[in-house]
Amino acid sequence: MSEVHYLLDTSALLTLIEDEEGSDRVEAILREENTVLPWVVLLEVYYISLQEQGEQAADQRLAMLKQVARTILWHADEPTLLQAARFKARHRISFADAIISAFAVQNEAILVHKDPEYETLAGQVNMEALPYKV
Repeated sequence: MSEVHYLLDTSALLTLIEDEEGSDRVEAILREENTVLPWVVLLEVYYISLQEQGEQAADQRLAMLKQVARTILWHADEPTLLQAARFKARHRISFADAIISAFAVQNEAILVHKDPEYETLAGQVNMEALPYKV
């Protein structure tokens, strides 16, 4: 039996950072589970933080994420690229979400998110949804 991995989407990390409903689950995953973060999640957290909080906050958040992640996926291989292209072509999801979900599939990870856009991938990606914003 292989080890379980969790891949945290941008929405899951922002849930933790902003202390929204579900932040306790994200914190537990980071503390207790094998987590992977693809580069695109770091990019999104950084640019959102930069827009909303400024460069110092963006730098601090990036540094924190680099410390807590067990594995950062800095590169995409061809199977990940092709999986992302299939998701993007066949479903109404963003470019970033196509890449993130492809990384989850290729790494046999549970995608943890707070983004209803991923519902279109149910049955194709192993997922755990955090409580959506009302």
